[in-house]
Amino acid sequence: MQRVTITIDDDLDAELGRFMRARGYANRSEAIRDLARSGLRQAAVEVGGPGPCVAALIYIYDHEARDLPKRLTRDFHHRHDLAQATLHVHLDHDSCLEVTVLKGRGADVQEFADHIIAERGVRHGHVVYLPAEAAHQHGRGESHSHVPRHAPRRRRAG
Repeated sequence: MQRVTITIDDDLDAELGRFMRARGYANRSEAIRDLARSGLRQAAVEVGGPGPCVAALIYIYDHEARDLPKRLTRDFHHRHDLAQATLHVHLDHDSCLEVTVLKGRGADVQEFADHIIAERGVRHGHVVYLPAEAAHQHGRGESHSHVPRHAPRRRRAG
């Protein structure tokens, strides 16, 4: 294990202390190690690339901004391959919050999320990336992808 010395300002130290108490860390080293691991994982996924990922795109926008709802709809239709589902919430008279689950190649997801956040009228935006595998292992060594299967239609007796 390596020993690293860092210097942080008083405000960051206080914030770190609050974080440690809220999460039950016994010492700063444990907390900083976990924060560093989490930050490095997030940064690696944010870089994009050819690997698959899922992301939650969260943004607040002014629904009265000139043609913004129309532009957002156009953008999402253009990249329907990435957008899986969207939750829309009316916050107040002028503001809406949307959370959209995106899934696809990391670089494509990042480019699309950046585009949406940069739209004129989007006030705040954040994207959280998670790595995703097209298939994963289950406890018994089984592997499969999660492709929706539709039940066969039943014919009505008649």
